[in-house]
Amino acid sequence: MAILVTGSAGFIGFHLSRRLLERGDEVVGLDDLNAYYDPTLKAARLAMLEQHKGYRHARLDLASAPGVAALFAETRPTAVVNLAAQAGVRYSLESPRTYVDSNVVGFLNILEGCRATQPKNLVFASTSSVYGANGNMPFNVHNGANHPITLYAASKIANEAMAHAYAHLFGIPATGFRFFTVYGPWGRPDMALFKFTKAILEGQPIDVYGQGQMQRDFTYVDDIVSGLIAAVDRPTEVNPAWDPQNPDPATSGVAPWRVLNLGASQKVELLRYIEVLEQKLGKKAALNLMPMQPGDVARTDADTAETKAALDYAPSTPVEVGIGAFVDWYREYYGV
Repeated sequence: MAILVTGSAGFIGFHLSRRLLERGDEVVGLDDLNAYYDPTLKAARLAMLEQHKGYRHARLDLASAPGVAALFAETRPTAVVNLAAQAGVRYSLESPRTYVDSNVVGFLNILEGCRATQPKNLVFASTSSVYGANGNMPFNVHNGANHPITLYAASKIANEAMAHAYAHLFGIPATGFRFFTVYGPWGRPDMALFKFTKAILEGQPIDVYGQGQMQRDFTYVDDIVSGLIAAVDRPTEVNPAWDPQNPDPATSGVAPWRVLNLGASQKVELLRYIEVLEQKLGKKAALNLMPMQPGDVARTDADTAETKAALDYAPSTPVEVGIGAFVDWYREYYGV
């Protein structure tokens, strides 16, 4: 297949593109290599992808409607995986317009490209942050996601709703994935594991929010990629059992559309996460225990029963293995 992957020089997009190329697919990558974090890291990922003859890259801002339209018209992808977005919960408090430009306007451009070229499948990234103030654990896709507490989460709820509308109007099969705290080699420098590792190795204290008692469903990037590829290979359909009098928010009776959780279903306390990191680094951390930040939630926990049923999804990487793989990559990449 010819697959368009947006955000291909980003963390998850890089891993997905590499896996697709290794299995023989052609990949068209879209990424503008912006400076939200160190662009040299993005360039290093891209250089690895460009070693594959089946990869071609478009350095393009997703918010450019003419540029995205031209790319779709030229490449006419079989499937589209939209991973390009302005990520980060806390940064959305500082730069809200960036999230609308990238996550809402950019996603509209993707949907319009799909409308024009009719790929067989659209897979797109949402986030566990959409559950917001919902305290019903584990988070289940059949429960509503109606109370976001950050603009980042609100922008992703908008993506889910926009994809449903286009799936209904134009018959574009769409699967949205709510990611749960993805980590692993080549991860983003603004994420906790990267920041903790850097600080510990440099002998600096680490800021630990929520007094370290927050729990997260940390999910290794290879498990995320396995779920994405399974969805690429299995476009969704209209749910024939959908009841408009009791509408299921995770599926649709009027559109080939669904949302699914992608998590490890193994919540881990932040202090335990740090403890494993200390073991892998062979060095103790100096902890600066702090209160929770605005936009944070105390716990995330993914119910992945629907994902397993639909896609045979079976995450298999415990944090001890995943953190070890990250540390090995970090030491090699940075020579420390």
